[in-house]
Amino acid sequence: MDQTVIKARLDMELTKIIEELKTIAVQSPDTGDWVAIPDTDEMGNADENVTADTVEDWDTKRATLASLETRYRDIVRALDKISAGTYGVCEISGETIETERLEANPTARTNIANRDRERELPL
Repeated sequence: MDQTVIKARLDMELTKIIEELKTIAVQSPDTGDWVAIPDTDEMGNADENVTADTVEDWDTKRATLASLETRYRDIVRALDKISAGTYGVCEISGETIETERLEANPTARTNIANRDRERELPL
């Protein structure tokens, strides 16, 4: 497995994720977490329908943010592992993660035998 190719793929995906995140959130300089940006255009509007739409848009934005932020963290973690020389090692068993698995999901943290347990790992 050519980690240079995987790293380039992850770098490209990270750039796209950051671009998407910036459309709905800002990154806290203190924590590195992404915080959704409220739509201020409709703030203070007394119309109930507009208020309801604003709340619905906010909920959608927060859900999208959660998904993008998870992907962001997964990519950053994988890139950190490449830098540290630990990429491709199952975090549960310590065994090598199969090449096919990493090609399909370059942010995989476990080998195929432990994929059902990956959600047990800390974020």
